[in-house]
Amino acid sequence: MKKIFLLIIVLQTLIVVSQDKNNGVISGKIIDAKTRDVLPFVNVLVYGTTKGVVSDENGGFKITNIPLGYNKIQVSFIGYETLISDEYLVTNDNIPFVTIELKESDTNLNEVEVKANLFKKSVQSPLSLQSLGVAEIEKNPGGNRDVLKVIQSFPGVASNPGFRNDIIIRGGATSENKFYLDGIEVPVINHFQTQGATGGPVGIMNADLIRKVDFYSSAFPANRGNTLSSVIEFTQKRGNPTALNTRATLGTSDAGITLDGPLGDNTTFMLSVRQSYLQFLFKLIKLPFYQLITIFS
Repeated sequence: MKKIFLLIIVLQTLIVVSQDKNNGVISGKIIDAKTRDVLPFVNVLVYGTTKGVVSDENGGFKITNIPLGYNKIQVSFIGYETLISDEYLVTNDNIPFVTIELKESDTNLNEVEVKANLFKKSVQSPLSLQSLGVAEIEKNPGGNRDVLKVIQSFPGVASNPGFRNDIIIRGGATSENKFYLDGIEVPVINHFQTQGATGGPVGIMNADLIRKVDFYSSAFPANRGNTLSSVIEFTQKRGNPTALNTRATLGTSDAGITLDGPLGDNTTFMLSVRQSYLQFLFKLIKLPFYQLITIFS
């Protein structure tokens, strides 16, 4: 009898451990977008599910037992606009920390219907803005986690041959595209740039560091003047302030590892290292041009 009872306990423990491995955790904080004050007792749900919590008196929340993979957070509070966050990758080893900024609403509606659109629209550029989440970048077939190669598949965007990621908007030149990283203009986001163009065979931007990408093909914002063809804005992730996260990636041409975590009470860090291994592959199969690639590396 004791052996049967012990066997039942062991089986139940294995079932619980197995269930925990198939579920993840998201934590974060809710603040007012204008005053930066924390907002307590806010409804927080995993978008598309009934799993959620209410933020504590310090605005913090933690949702457990959510599906692994890419998830969005839906946040609602009386007097504030309902918000659906960007996608966050949840794994057994990665616990995203999400900072949600809610904006005050002038009117309160009795009933609000929330729909998720593929492309977000802004007041400034309701027709020309297209936003990319990290899931679209990583899952794009043939994109190799390169943002410009993903944009090449958009309607109205032309491209150069397959070994380059230049983009051509409305017949403009490849040098007429502007890039902004967290609001700061950068001249180029590619390795081996050709003079007079902005594209190249390999992109510099690491998808592990990107939260979202906004692509404007016309009707540019007022603070993005002197633009001819397009504006591409990158928003980077923030480091996790509560725990150290590690993520390793293996692609068709390179491998990398990304670390993020806290450095103090108010400081976080993100560190990413990538290395191409094509030169080793070309040397192994004895292709004659691997020496040229090694020189450029």
